Amino acid sequence: MVGLVVTLLLWRSGPLGAVALLYTPLAMVIVQWIVAFRVAAGITRGAIQLLDPELLDALRVFGVGPVRCGWELGRATLPHVGFATAAAFGRAITEVGASLMVGGNIRGQTRILTTAIVLETSRGDFAMALA
Repeated sequence: MVGLVVTLLLWRSGPLGAVALLYTPLAMVIVQWIVAFRVAAGITRGAIQLLDPELLDALRVFGVGPVRCGWELGRATLPHVGFATAAAFGRAITEVGASLMVGGNIRGQTRILTTAIVLETSRGDFAMALA
């Protein structure tokens, strides 16, 4: 769905058509970022909700300023943020449909590994597909 919406936005007659990003690597990065951000935001939000509500109060009692409070709360959620980053990367790297929609399949520019493998396999060139 994300690929379709971004494609419609970037189409020549779409609202962002004048930017001419459709079928470019930048459009592929944008669509993958959108897909990955949702995963990372959801996991990070869950990690923040798991924090003890009294932790912030305890930091303030000890006279910790707002910047240091943010730093300490960030450190407390660091394992979850690391997981969120890994999950978001995994989601982005496996996204084929949206990347194909906005990037096309232009050899040497926007062809992604998955489509290259499928293309070479359909041609019967298994050695190239494996390579």
